[in-house]
Amino acid sequence: MKSRRRSLRKSPQTPDATGSEMYHCSDCGESFTKSHQLKDHERIHTGEKPYHCGQCGKSFTQPWTLQRHERIHTGEKPYQCLQCGKSFTLRCNLQRHQRIHTGEKPYHCGQCGKSFTCQRTLQRHELIHTGEKPYLCAQCGKSFSFQSNLQQHERIHTGEKPYHCGQCGKSFTQPWTLQRHERIHTGEKPYHCGQCGKSFTCQSNLQQHLRSHTGEKPYHCGLCGKSFTFRSNLQQHEHIHTGEKPYHCSQCGKSFTLQCNLQRHQRIHTGEKPYHCGQCGKSFTCQRTLQRHERIHTGEKPYLCGQCGKSFSFQSNLQQHERIHTGEKPYHCGQCGKSFTQPWTLQRHERIHTGEKPYHCGQCKKSFTCQGNLQQHLRSHTGEKPYHCGLCGKSFTFRSNLRQHLRIHTGEKPFHCSQCEKRFRDQRTLHSHQQRHTGQKLYLCGQCGRSYTLSSSLRTHKCSNIKPSDVNFSNEHWLALYRRNFWLVRKPFRLRTLSSLD
Repeated sequence: MKSRRRSLRKSPQTPDATGSEMYHCSDCGESFTKSHQLKDHERIHTGEKPYHCGQCGKSFTQPWTLQRHERIHTGEKPYQCLQCGKSFTLRCNLQRHQRIHTGEKPYHCGQCGKSFTCQRTLQRHELIHTGEKPYLCAQCGKSFSFQSNLQQHERIHTGEKPYHCGQCGKSFTQPWTLQRHERIHTGEKPYHCGQCGKSFTCQSNLQQHLRSHTGEKPYHCGLCGKSFTFRSNLQQHEHIHTGEKPYHCSQCGKSFTLQCNLQRHQRIHTGEKPYHCGQCGKSFTCQRTLQRHERIHTGEKPYLCGQCGKSFSFQSNLQQHERIHTGEKPYHCGQCGKSFTQPWTLQRHERIHTGEKPYHCGQCKKSFTCQGNLQQHLRSHTGEKPYHCGLCGKSFTFRSNLRQHLRIHTGEKPFHCSQCEKRFRDQRTLHSHQQRHTGQKLYLCGQCGRSYTLSSSLRTHKCSNIKPSDVNFSNEHWLALYRRNFWLVRKPFRLRTLSSLD
């Protein structure tokens, strides 16, 4: 330190254009008008951090940086917004917040012209164009565009979570993550969409929502050129090319491409469901699932198909629907080469090859390849009919049955014959009708060999070859049922035996 002080005394003090003395850094040549400014600056080169936090021991180069840090412990927020009353620990945070009310965006990107409320957000945005990632993790070699992102990443290795919620005690790696979490308790949603009036807990969610109105997809994959609305979607997509799954569950060893997916998965082990529906009280493991659920109550469908005008509650459903128009099937089975529009459809298909049936009925031990099939099966035990017709009150076990029933009221006939343009309410009736054009006779009498295009014609067929049977029945109904099921073969159904009638 003595040598450093000597260098300060010996630093050249040259006058500037106004005649004032200037103090120059002997390491980098930067100039200052005050000697204390030079002293503060030199700590960048020496690494000296003389100001220490009395509570956690963290050190800082400047006294005001220490004061700002101490507010984390005290909770002091001296800067208050006059419009909404929100308080902040730093003046710069208040100034940035006030731009939400004024709409001011003074920082502009020189390449694409996009505007931002704060300089840091502009700098982050500019790296999209340059692709620069100068900050490197010493443990795993991963690189980042911003130092704050590196610091956040390093906590994955250290496990440090220094920011704690005063209400539930949950800990977080970043202060803004804590602030966002606290809004779950307060219900605060300070960010509002100017087009539809919807409110959000954090600015990033509002920005993401706005893209549903604009259709903007600013994030592009460098390998296949595909574009995405959100950076997280691009990062998730890039793992398809790399196969990387860097986040591992310590309990079961399962790996994930995104940290948020790991956190959501871990709640399976803990049973935690921190997100609650204000209308029905149902709880969920992740916020996105709650948001999807809430649209059941509101009926909101903000995502619109640009080709046919159909609207959807969720962006993922819109993306899935758009593939009907484009014919895109990006997910391929490694065993048979079959392609699918969605990754979960591929996963379900792969179970045909593996024979895996991970969903089990607790009542009859029957197993299923997907959860939806199990839920449908359980209704055979409970008799539940959760889908109700709003016009006549009739109830149905499956949603598909309700949709088919509603066409009776609406008169909709979406299935049309390509040969005669006749229309039908359901696909099965269309298939039966098309057999009249093709001449196919799929329904065959097992005794005389006569065939029919319709199953109803086979049922009414009276076969002269049926011999009197030694089997006796208590009434005519059971005799007719016996003749229909034992003597008559109705393709493509199997021939039933006598034992099936017991």
